[in-house]
Amino acid sequence: MSKFIFESYAFVLSTRRATFRYRYSDGRRFEENVTFEVAENYDKEALDAALFLAFMLIGTSYIKTFLATEIVFEAGVLDEWQSNFLNKVYQEGLGQYAYENGLTREDLPHFKATVDSSPSTANYDGEGILLLQSGGKDSLLLAAMLDEREQDYTPCYVANSQHHPQVLDSLSRPLVLPNREIDHKALKRALDDGGKNGHVPVTYIVKSLALIEAILLGKQTVLTAIAQEGEEPHVIIGDLAVTHQWSKTWLAERLFSEYVNRYVARSFRIGSPLRQFSELRVAELFVTHAWDRFARVFSSCNRANYAQGADNSELSWCGECPKCANAYLLFSAFVEPAELSDIFSGKDLFSAPSLQETFKGLLGIDGAMKPFECVGGVDELRTAYHLAQKNGYSSLPFEVPEASFDYRKEYDTQDWALQLLRT
Repeated sequence: MSKFIFESYAFVLSTRRATFRYRYSDGRRFEENVTFEVAENYDKEALDAALFLAFMLIGTSYIKTFLATEIVFEAGVLDEWQSNFLNKVYQEGLGQYAYENGLTREDLPHFKATVDSSPSTANYDGEGILLLQSGGKDSLLLAAMLDEREQDYTPCYVANSQHHPQVLDSLSRPLVLPNREIDHKALKRALDDGGKNGHVPVTYIVKSLALIEAILLGKQTVLTAIAQEGEEPHVIIGDLAVTHQWSKTWLAERLFSEYVNRYVARSFRIGSPLRQFSELRVAELFVTHAWDRFARVFSSCNRANYAQGADNSELSWCGECPKCANAYLLFSAFVEPAELSDIFSGKDLFSAPSLQETFKGLLGIDGAMKPFECVGGVDELRTAYHLAQKNGYSSLPFEVPEASFDYRKEYDTQDWALQLLRT
């Protein structure tokens, strides 16, 4: 069996480019490049630690092609805590990949410590907020709420093409655009040679790149816009709970934050102020704080906007996928039918025959499997549906049980993140 080798990582100031290289011992190679914006001065020690974190996480995109039983680090070392961290990322974080490829936890990568002692963290002294953006409801809501509190921030969108959602240019602060160049050619060759494909913990990867950007700009805080989501498993494989986006869970957020404080800088803050809210509550807050500003220009539809390399300058809704059905359910609780239908090109999604099985999966009906997407929980979406019925929407052609979901319940959040929306 071929070894997977974490070969090297580097940052070159003159090009503003970070390079991450990986290979298999049989000669197959991968190289990913990311270009950043850079301030005049930055902390080189903190930067190196953040680059190593991204180096480890980006590896999920390439090791998935031909799973290796032996993993070698030619650049960097792992202590016991780091190896346990990576076992979480490469197992829980690859849960959907495992399910779709008929694998178990034992088939997934396992890491071992290579040193006994932990490296020291940088004495980092930054200032200001980097706010991750996507063009979806959560990140635009957080921007709007920070604007209302006159809280300064720098919006950041991690692009994987020359395009980005133009709605982000309308934010009150200039947008920062690090650009990720995934090694699509090498991945295609691997697939052509019989390699595997599947979902990776992309939120972790994006957060690690935002961390690098924050350090290069001298920022102290990275904000994500992730509500209480991703906790409900889609399926269980042995002792492996499979979720679509493990790296969005509360456990994963705390784990990532702990890694950064242990190995990058104790003073650095990274997390989500929206973590305290359910997805249904986020929809309500979006209607209250951001609908007038963004309703016609935002989208959470992956199919229409977020394929690798797609031109997503103008965001839209396909009206046919689980993300569209999920958003329709959430917003139907708070937006009048005619107005929401207009957002979805005149469609009443509850009446669309092609979406009936999707709605069954979202609402936990007839044993239909929950779609592998970032969507609300079953009880949460059942509550949204019954609020929509009171709001005058058409009915689905099957019974949806009532649920006792308290969508205004507040969940655990990192204390500092909680305070950002209470000032």
